[in-house]
Amino acid sequence: MLLGAIEAGGTKFVCATGAENGQVSDRISIPTTTPVETMTAVDDYFTTHPVDAIGIGSFGPIGVNPDDPKYGYITTTPKPGWGDFDFLGHLKSQFNIPLYWTTDVNEAAYGESMIGIAKDVPNSIYMTIGTGVGAGVISHSQNHIFNGRTHTELGHMRLNRLPGDDFKSNCPYHDICLEGLAAGPAVGKRTGKAGKDIPVDDPVWPIIADYIAQACVNLTVAFAPDKIILNGGVMNQRQLFPMIREKFAAYLNGYEEVPSLDDYIVPAGLGNNSGIAGGLLLAQAALKNA
Repeated sequence: MLLGAIEAGGTKFVCATGAENGQVSDRISIPTTTPVETMTAVDDYFTTHPVDAIGIGSFGPIGVNPDDPKYGYITTTPKPGWGDFDFLGHLKSQFNIPLYWTTDVNEAAYGESMIGIAKDVPNSIYMTIGTGVGAGVISHSQNHIFNGRTHTELGHMRLNRLPGDDFKSNCPYHDICLEGLAAGPAVGKRTGKAGKDIPVDDPVWPIIADYIAQACVNLTVAFAPDKIILNGGVMNQRQLFPMIREKFAAYLNGYEEVPSLDDYIVPAGLGNNSGIAGGLLLAQAALKNA
């Protein structure tokens, strides 16, 4: 049995084949340009690399409720050309195989919960902080991805602005959400540099760590997870983790008992493979449920 996975991001699509244990055997990276150009490359890949099922995690917002007329669509994204694109419908027209459809962060959360750093706990949250911010919630069992009326948009939670921080939010919708204040583009605008070029002792990092710590407190009191996993380009700055844990403890102020913070707020166990491994595992789930 050969399984397929798609990690569809705003910058690139990763398509892969692999096994039911989440191990990748082949992969390709495709630039995210227009739907026609990008999806033609996706179709070509899986035509030349036939699989039994595909797990798809897409940038969004997307329609995840099967009763929604826009189920399977990328909906209100600002990504030019991709708004109201019927992603799932396109794949169904090309491949007569089981497909699993969810968000890119749900896909990664599933991978971490099944074979990554959260495989031994029942409840976990995976949050990526990079070009944007998103989070996937695994609740009660390792095969349940939490969705409500639609998928979560936890990157847009409202935070308390730090005294003296007059940075104009990079989010066009919210003045003080996590994505607007602490995602990669916000870090770049704050400093005029790419994150990888900013020294580890730059004064911007305690600000970013504070906002991420506030978000982790919100996730803790809202979902009571066993583990919060932080990934994405911003979190490649490993010096952030101790600062986040310290601020988290101060903000939570002993209100709720949580595990040891070194085991509670953690980097991804699968690194950059969280999403694509999750896609292979979701393809397996789709095949079993077909």
